[in-house]
Amino acid sequence: MWAVVLVGNMALTFNDELPFLVMYSLASLFLLIRTHVFDEQSEWMRRRIGDPASIASVYLRGGTVFIAASVAAAIMLTQAAASAPLAGAWGGVEDSLLTLSRSVSRFLPTGGSTRGIGLTFGPNSAVGQQWSTDQGLAVTIDRSPTDKEQYYWRAVTYDRIELRSWSQSETTTVIRPPGSSIFDGLKDDVAADSLHSLTFTVTPGEFRLGTMLSPQTPIKADESVRLSYVGADGYFATMDRDGGSGPYTITAVVPVRGNDPGQLNEAALRATDTTYPDEIQALYLGVAPGSLGPNALKLMAKIRAEARSAAPYDLAVQAVKELQDPAAFTYDLDIRDLNCSTLSTVECFATYKRGFCQYYAATMAVIMRQMGVPTRIDQGFLPGTRDASTGTERIQFSGAHAWVEVYFTGLGWVPFNPTGGGVAQLAPLPSGPPVASHAPQASTSAGPRASFVPRGERDTGPSGSVGPTDRGSLGPLVVVGLLLVLMVGAVAFIVWQRGPRGPTTPDGAYGMVTRLASRFGFGPGPTQTVYEFAGSLGEVLPGSRPELEIVARAKVESTYGRAIMGDERVAAVLAAQRRLRVSLLRLLFHRRDRPRRPRR
Repeated sequence: MWAVVLVGNMALTFNDELPFLVMYSLASLFLLIRTHVFDEQSEWMRRRIGDPASIASVYLRGGTVFIAASVAAAIMLTQAAASAPLAGAWGGVEDSLLTLSRSVSRFLPTGGSTRGIGLTFGPNSAVGQQWSTDQGLAVTIDRSPTDKEQYYWRAVTYDRIELRSWSQSETTTVIRPPGSSIFDGLKDDVAADSLHSLTFTVTPGEFRLGTMLSPQTPIKADESVRLSYVGADGYFATMDRDGGSGPYTITAVVPVRGNDPGQLNEAALRATDTTYPDEIQALYLGVAPGSLGPNALKLMAKIRAEARSAAPYDLAVQAVKELQDPAAFTYDLDIRDLNCSTLSTVECFATYKRGFCQYYAATMAVIMRQMGVPTRIDQGFLPGTRDASTGTERIQFSGAHAWVEVYFTGLGWVPFNPTGGGVAQLAPLPSGPPVASHAPQASTSAGPRASFVPRGERDTGPSGSVGPTDRGSLGPLVVVGLLLVLMVGAVAFIVWQRGPRGPTTPDGAYGMVTRLASRFGFGPGPTQTVYEFAGSLGEVLPGSRPELEIVARAKVESTYGRAIMGDERVAAVLAAQRRLRVSLLRLLFHRRDRPRRPRR
């Protein structure tokens, strides 16, 4: 049991506990040898083979040599393994494990504050109730010192917004070779001629997962890329490294803000058509039933009533303005005191008006969808601290963030950051030249609709994170670990219960009984006969008296009466021995009321 506790503790901490493991192993092995010596000495005394003391030194010397050789070999193997000779064989395994962990955690109950297992950007993200700020260095980004723009470093997008979590629809993954067009043939591909191009190099710090970071639209990379997208047309979901581990370089394009034709400005966005492609409607207009309660509906009505017009851009601007109003909503990193177990993320935020970026982003996205505007949620990092002379940007885990992107026909996805509390905001757009705008019209869809059935899940409850993002929890790992322990325990119990499969003897069966009883403090007394010991043990375990009597009688008859037993008698002894291997384990719970050994 203590070994399981020690190994489990090592799995949950970053401290070096190898010396404690070595010390525990040495103590356990020496105790095992000493117990074996005691058993052998007891057997020699009972059978009057010879001087029991003569075997102690032999066993101890041989055992010490074996222990020294075993521990030395184990330490050498540990040091060799620490050099990571098989590191290349595990590329990408961490992403798969974290994805599986997140998928399993969605169906498990949670409670209390749990410790995060690392900053992750996976296909599923549960919305917790606590958002911690870890100042550890996530990544370092080197880009041109002449580029003064601030970029949101996107890692993943979510098209499914469920009651208390986000996820991706079924994704398709393609491998893009180094230098090739990342979005070749997909709907998210853009014409780079009128866009601003930037090339940057990302050096992972403590953020060492395979997820690649980029603002807006990455177009090529210096290494192989695994691009995941949703929908048949191809809309960005996430981008991962295909085996790399060091720095990587990406070229991306972003819209140019300005008032010239083809540039991004308020007038251009306000004039876009609201007739959306069918797949955009299917993926990014879905609202899960139950997402909008009475308070969320009141908030949506207020945004619609106070917006400059019914144009998607004006609705998005008004949503950002309303959510960032400090008199209406409070940015709070810890809302574990709120009772949101029966509310959706959006209704919880609209009711209590407290939360962090996940709550702001989810609320804006769901309300925009309900008003017929395609919206998706992004997770990644806010702009970091940048050295103006070198262009080096340092991003901490505390810069992890969630925001939204709104789809505009003909222009693509445009980011909006609704989070209040002074969190870094996107630069305002130029007003643009006057443009004859399209009259706002209803979407070609039959109004907002739920494009999916929400998964049955419980409120995620309080959860910890390193950096403001969903970090996951130890719940899945603990459950998997417990399942493994139970499986191993069940197999061990079955093997133990079945007992020896080969030939057995009365001496062997009786020796097994005395050894097990001795380990639990119920060993035979120095002057007890076989029958006396079996009788005293039967008083403690009344249900085992028939088996104890069979083994004791066989022992006496074979050892002292020199009787030769037939096959049926041997089979009965074997059956009794197997049952006793299990029933004697109950002695562990009888330490306090064990009987006194008779004195003579």
